[in-house]
Amino acid sequence: MNTLSQSQNPYRNFAEFSAADNCSPASAQRCLTRRSDEVVIEYYAQGSGPVMVLLPSLGRGATDMLELAQPLSAAGWRVLRPEPRGNGGSVGPLEGKTLHDWAGDIASVIEDDGAAPVWVLGHAHGNWIARTLASDRPDLVRGLILLAGSAGKVPRGVDAVPIPPAVRASIESCAEPDLPDAERLVHLQHVFFAPGNDASVWLTGWNRHLMAMQTAAQKRTPVDDFFAGGQAPILNVQANHDVVAPPCYANVLKEYLGDRVTNRSIDNAGHALLPEQLDAVVEAILGYVAVAVSSGEAGRV
Repeated sequence: MNTLSQSQNPYRNFAEFSAADNCSPASAQRCLTRRSDEVVIEYYAQGSGPVMVLLPSLGRGATDMLELAQPLSAAGWRVLRPEPRGNGGSVGPLEGKTLHDWAGDIASVIEDDGAAPVWVLGHAHGNWIARTLASDRPDLVRGLILLAGSAGKVPRGVDAVPIPPAVRASIESCAEPDLPDAERLVHLQHVFFAPGNDASVWLTGWNRHLMAMQTAAQKRTPVDDFFAGGQAPILNVQANHDVVAPPCYANVLKEYLGDRVTNRSIDNAGHALLPEQLDAVVEAILGYVAVAVSSGEAGRV
């Protein structure tokens, strides 16, 4: 049996929403912000304190960020988890868009919450949206945290593309509803999980149409539009078994951007990272922001 469940219809009536879709009302508040007549963005807010916005991976939604939001909110952070446009209750045109459109959606969430500037964390594809936001709206971003993120470039002097076509094809197969679970599991294990880690936890949670639209948006966006991530300090957390953002490219951001970038490596993890080594990721995040704030590198909390 194919266990892949396509995401809810992004154009459903908001009244049909159930809090059980993501988390209990006791732990998070569901919010909506209207960016325009066509664009409404759904997000979840929990905790109190300085704000951190969590952006999920390609073709996946805010539920992925719940496991990270819980320890961060327990540590004294207010955590916002926007649904990407085209997923859950976030609606708006998807055709012909660029990363700037998705970044603008996140800007509307930050402005709606009213606590800018904030920390912005992007996982995998979300790292490109986070850096686009920091480039387009540096006034909203205090610092960037990138998890298993492809830099978008390769080291100077290397003749290669950041993500080879075969790897991209394998990523797309992970979300392909017409493939049997056994075949999808092979792709998941190859491109998202370190050897020995349980890849079956990501058999569900995919939105194949969103994946296609986000991929097209990334390809339409010149890499130099977002590469620098404005002037924000950057924590770059890499997984040592990542085949999408491989360790041999882990220093690309630091090579180009210098001391703004702090690199951390997580053992026994692949591109999925969070379901593999959550505690190590939380430790890296909290340790970094504590030092950045105490040194004044990222301004006041």
